[in-house]
Amino acid sequence: MARGTRTNLAALAGVVGDNSPVDRPTAGATPTNVPLSELAPNPRNPRDDLGDLADLVSITGTQLQPALVVTREAYLRLYPEDDTKIGLARWVVINGCRRLAAAENFGRPNLDIVVKDEVAKDRESLLAAAVIENVGRRDFDVIEEAKAVELLINECGTVDKAALKLNKSKAWISYRRSLLNLAPELQTALRKGELAVRTARSLAQVPPEAQVQAWAAEREREHKKSEPDPTPDPENRMPTKSPVTAAKVTRTFRRLEADPATLADALVDYLDADGLRTLIQALTDRH
Repeated sequence: MARGTRTNLAALAGVVGDNSPVDRPTAGATPTNVPLSELAPNPRNPRDDLGDLADLVSITGTQLQPALVVTREAYLRLYPEDDTKIGLARWVVINGCRRLAAAENFGRPNLDIVVKDEVAKDRESLLAAAVIENVGRRDFDVIEEAKAVELLINECGTVDKAALKLNKSKAWISYRRSLLNLAPELQTALRKGELAVRTARSLAQVPPEAQVQAWAAEREREHKKSEPDPTPDPENRMPTKSPVTAAKVTRTFRRLEADPATLADALVDYLDADGLRTLIQALTDRH
């Protein structure tokens, strides 16, 4: 596999576990560092693929975080039908599939692991652990995230249980699930970064057959906004827009009757990482 390319989970399964050329260690106490031949990627990983592994090239020298694994026996108690998918591997990687792929990709023969079979006490816990690892990653696009959340809801049976497993609000989950209502063309545009998440959520409320047309109208409006206006006659010049003040924002929040969890979700979507740090510092200073 070449550096700078996206790695598919199915391809990874073909070069580790039962198919790896690395010799097996003898049986004994649970090790903390094992050859790749002993590991299989989680067949139930909610990701479509593992993304570009170039940012993990340093794993050839240093592995900063061990992979979380469960024993073969614990995994197969939940998913006996996956026996052929994990081959003869002794452990299944639940958190750390990208590290496993990077180790194979860049020539590292082994991986540091932590064995926690309690993660595999039931299907809900196993899937939640895999989802939690990926939520918020830059290379885990929002549609993948939404699909992963939906999988967990189906496994748990209710939104409340899924929210509890993920330690997220029901509003956060509702936002993600709404993206699955988008037409396929819009989901593709969202994954490519051509459609903003805030716009996508609005479009998701539109009937599917009208979404593409609504997006075209939205892009046309944005295009017109970006076009420079001709210099107005001084006598007809429009007044400048009044600045945003804390009082105006507060009035908006009150009209919306937004609860703290919803406000937090909205701010996380609205601000970038630097903006969130500035906000947290400002709130700390004012507390």
